[in-house]
Amino acid sequence: MRLPNLVAGEFVARDNRFRASVTVNGALTKARVASSGRMAELLQPGRRLWLASKPSPKRRTPYDLVLVEHEDLLVSVDSHLPNRLWAEHLLREGWEGHPIEDLGAERRLGESRMDFCVRSGDSFTWMEVKSVTLVEDAQALFPDAPTLRGARHMRELAQVAARGQRAAVIFVVQRADALVFSPHVASDPAFAHALWDAAQNGVRVQAYRCRVDLSQVVIEGQVPVHVPHP
Repeated sequence: MRLPNLVAGEFVARDNRFRASVTVNGALTKARVASSGRMAELLQPGRRLWLASKPSPKRRTPYDLVLVEHEDLLVSVDSHLPNRLWAEHLLREGWEGHPIEDLGAERRLGESRMDFCVRSGDSFTWMEVKSVTLVEDAQALFPDAPTLRGARHMRELAQVAARGQRAAVIFVVQRADALVFSPHVASDPAFAHALWDAAQNGVRVQAYRCRVDLSQVVIEGQVPVHVPHP
């Protein structure tokens, strides 16, 4: 996924879930934060950022926060990007050895809309994609804040799999330093339990890390998944 031209900035404070105060060329301004995650280890005062300019009289934030520099590593923090990254990956690589014949997005399932319902070969697979930015000691962790919606998605995928349909949850780690993925039990034990139950019911659980630079974010490869009994 190609990124727009980016400008350097510096993090000042997070005003609310979706807006931050930043400086660009020494001037204080606002940036949209496209993630409800806490990202406390990333969004530290003085941290170097990379922003996309979005000038518009209809916007209260003239910039979008795109990347954060963390210990000489670039981290993508747009939680909407993984869906586009995963769609690109599926169309390029296929699914379970078959090319993608239909990539249905935002399909209704129970009380939710799943990110994808993919047709490959003679089968359909329901898929939910989750954005991961937290890595500790090479272990990618999700979520970094409680997510009732995420747990509901896992329960709905488990119900689909229990009925004999195909289902998968894909964790896209938007940084290059992850060697393994696990649910963040300390942050959200309910989600961890729902993910474990989904896996026990046959939901495929996969995780992928990304290569991130100032021009693009690309899914680089799959990493092992460890889903312990909560």
